[in-house]
Amino acid sequence: MPKILESFGLVSRAEFLLPNLGSLIMGLAWGVNPPISLIDLVILVVLSFTIINLSSAIGAQANTVSDYELDKKDERKKQLVQALESLGWRKVRILMVSEFLLALALVSVFMLIQGKPILLAMWMVGIFLGWAYSAPPLRIKSRSWLAPVTLILVLAVFPVLFAYYTFASSVSFNFILSLAGLALTVYGVIVPTEIRDFFGDRAMGIETMTVRLGLVKASLLSIVLLSVGAVLTGMGFGFEFFSLQQPLLSVFLFVVVVAVVFVLGKFRRLYLLSKEYARSGGKDSVGEQIVGLSADNPRWIMMVTQTYSLVSIVLLITKFLV
Repeated sequence: MPKILESFGLVSRAEFLLPNLGSLIMGLAWGVNPPISLIDLVILVVLSFTIINLSSAIGAQANTVSDYELDKKDERKKQLVQALESLGWRKVRILMVSEFLLALALVSVFMLIQGKPILLAMWMVGIFLGWAYSAPPLRIKSRSWLAPVTLILVLAVFPVLFAYYTFASSVSFNFILSLAGLALTVYGVIVPTEIRDFFGDRAMGIETMTVRLGLVKASLLSIVLLSVGAVLTGMGFGFEFFSLQQPLLSVFLFVVVVAVVFVLGKFRRLYLLSKEYARSGGKDSVGEQIVGLSADNPRWIMMVTQTYSLVSIVLLITKFLV
């Protein structure tokens, strides 16, 4: 049984649990406003988090199944391939259908409790895009500019908005500013993952945005997106702290600055290696350095997103104290 659970965790990308928690915390921090009872808060948070994670798991499983042939050629994804093979396609598909039906039931109940049809609408669009990103015939991940737009919506915009609308009915300028920053940040930190898969994707004819742009432009794009995204998010939180008459709390944004500057240093290294790879005419040893460095990207993603979560927690606590 533990082996089966481990395999299910691998094909469902259990590592997305913390980023999903970050989306919930950010949406919660911006959307909730006292007074609200502790029981109501806990129920709504648990429901929202369960729905977000079920939806994330479905998208991850669709990606695992659809990319099987490609992943077989990537030694770093050996565990993922073995997990899928040990479970079998039938069990994974049954799991996906079960998760979909459970999530649909929870969203429907959620919508009725809150009286907000927008929750169901967002979930339906999000779950479709999460599936279509990897699965044929659409396979949006291979359709150039549509891929980053879809990723931004599925990984950043919809999860945060879903959690936000769990508690709120309208949006503020500061929230939109922070959400726009998060959207840019999320794709900015995803680009190095596409860089890691660049050589395999290009060989298989999968035209991700990174394949279309090339390594140099893609690595430069990641630097720009992360930089602009962090600035917009910081401005959104900073303006909100001022509106709550707690400007000193903006000091917590320094944690975001430290994390972003560190990750930007790694992105700059990727950019320099990409330029070296281009100048060398595609030297294998340089390509291996690019793949090796970009393989650390999950840690960089965690570092940036969790600092956003920290500032969101500060905002949430502040709302209940002022």
